[in-house]
Amino acid sequence: MAIAEVTVIPIGTATTSLSSYVAEMQRILKQQEGITYELTSMSTIIEGELPMIWRAIEALHEAPFLSGAKRVSTSVKIDDRRDRASSSKQKIQSVQEKLGG
Repeated sequence: MAIAEVTVIPIGTATTSLSSYVAEMQRILKQQEGITYELTSMSTIIEGELPMIWRAIEALHEAPFLSGAKRVSTSVKIDDRRDRASSSKQKIQSVQEKLGG
């Protein structure tokens, strides 16, 4: 299972506020099969098999265009560990254990 961090930035919008775009992207993620996701203050974390993640990223990238954005910049980071199961929760837990908590 892979973990992806995705940031989608609509450019050429009428306002500097992007929360309506973020809300729409969360609605789109809810419809995607085979993934789990978590909204953070700066990005969205998506977990699942890589083909499902790519489909979700494509849908996220297209969403602002459908809402009127003239340009979209999307950044993606992927952690694809294949030697054992991994998740965002597991990664955080591993660090917390090393901190003694």
